[in-house]
Amino acid sequence: MNLSKSLYTRGLQCIKSLWLSKYKKDSLSAPDSTAEAIFNTGNEVGELACQLFPNGVEIEFNPSDYDGMIKKTKELINNNTKNIYEASFNYDDIFVAVDILHINDDSSVEIYEVKSSTEVKDIYKHDASIQYYVLNGLGYDVKNVSVVHINNNYVYDEELEIDNLFTIANITVEVLELQADIPTYVKTFEQFLQDKENEPQIDIGMHCSKPYDCDAIKYCWSHIPKYSIFDISRLRSDKKFELYHQGIVNFSDIPDVSNFSIAQQIQIESELSQKEIINKEAIKGFLDGLSYPIYHLDFETFQQAIPEWKGISPFMQIPFQYSIHIEQENGALEHKEFLAVDGKDPRYELSLKLTEDIPKDVTVLAYNMGFEKGVIRKLANQFDDLSYHLMCIHDNVQDLMIPFQKKDYYTPSMRGSYSIKNVLPSLVPEMEQAYKKLDLVQNGGDAMQTFGNLSKMDEYKKQEYRKALLEYCKLDTLAMVKILDKLKESVR
Repeated sequence: MNLSKSLYTRGLQCIKSLWLSKYKKDSLSAPDSTAEAIFNTGNEVGELACQLFPNGVEIEFNPSDYDGMIKKTKELINNNTKNIYEASFNYDDIFVAVDILHINDDSSVEIYEVKSSTEVKDIYKHDASIQYYVLNGLGYDVKNVSVVHINNNYVYDEELEIDNLFTIANITVEVLELQADIPTYVKTFEQFLQDKENEPQIDIGMHCSKPYDCDAIKYCWSHIPKYSIFDISRLRSDKKFELYHQGIVNFSDIPDVSNFSIAQQIQIESELSQKEIINKEAIKGFLDGLSYPIYHLDFETFQQAIPEWKGISPFMQIPFQYSIHIEQENGALEHKEFLAVDGKDPRYELSLKLTEDIPKDVTVLAYNMGFEKGVIRKLANQFDDLSYHLMCIHDNVQDLMIPFQKKDYYTPSMRGSYSIKNVLPSLVPEMEQAYKKLDLVQNGGDAMQTFGNLSKMDEYKKQEYRKALLEYCKLDTLAMVKILDKLKESVR
């Protein structure tokens, strides 16, 4: 098949990306663990959505036998099957597999595209529009086209309510409006694909990450230095590409730094001079606002697209682990930690242990405190008996990120970012190596996916991963202790 619905939407984003996916696949980056997790979530949501249209038959996907999939679909339609999952069709050399095809009593059909998103994005309309184009071209009477997506306002109670978990959004009008442009798009794609030797000469641009981060970015951006004007902090993407099209790529190419914000000027001038910037007075003010003992706190959370426990909404951040390093004024450290048992709601047990580990009246330090405070606030709203203590902890949280966010402490190696991923190796290089030496779990994404998969592991493997989770989270709060030490050193 020349095109599929995924290749069609890829071509809409970038024709060069489409060409590369057809003729130069080795230029595309393999999906990382996050992309694979999103893919798996999509499959789970898709399977569950089929229950909205019960008693259907699924067409097994076989990339080496599209004809067989199409033939099976025709047989099911001829046998008056009402619901077909992955119904497959080909028209004008375009292959589509409809997530859910419903056949009405009058032989008209309805297309349902299932997404694990919580909203209808524009790209979904294009996805559905090419399906309509194919079925309409084959002579089917398509009455309705809808997107089935997650309702993020749904809250799990005693049992899963499929009808309330999903929202069915009718996008027929929008799909019909897109039909007139499809032949032009298809013809354009075919023209570019006829040349199998020469890739389209399309420069990088906003399309590289809209609507999705393209898997050809590494290939197409190879001419851009590892650190460039695209890394200027809080500069809008359109402004970055405006500079790029003026031939400004390196910091040394910038003719006038006064056009940038103060924080951006600090980044640019620090890079050009290769000097660190330390505002001792501001840092001292931050440190004076802390009182000992300091409780360095870090949570790990995971999400469920399909909630399993009471009070959980789709994609809600569910805390399952924390690490605390308690630092005394003399530098003495004590470590406390919690890691939930997999397979059951971890929130109450975690909340109870947190109130035992952190008193009501101590300084709690987090890095990017909005996340930790948000987690605590939701726990306080959920559990009345622990609410007062949890909100005391919440109100005492301070943010270790502030001196770096304000660029009161800035080094060229931070590269414009105040993320702990950039700050830590800049201030404490040995800690970066400590993370690299971790086994199995090396970042927050790993932790999230690991906990979500624990219940699927055998006991030996589960214990190995639980140990890895504890080691990783412990390192996160130790890193905060080390960063605070560097701040204290800077004002001595």
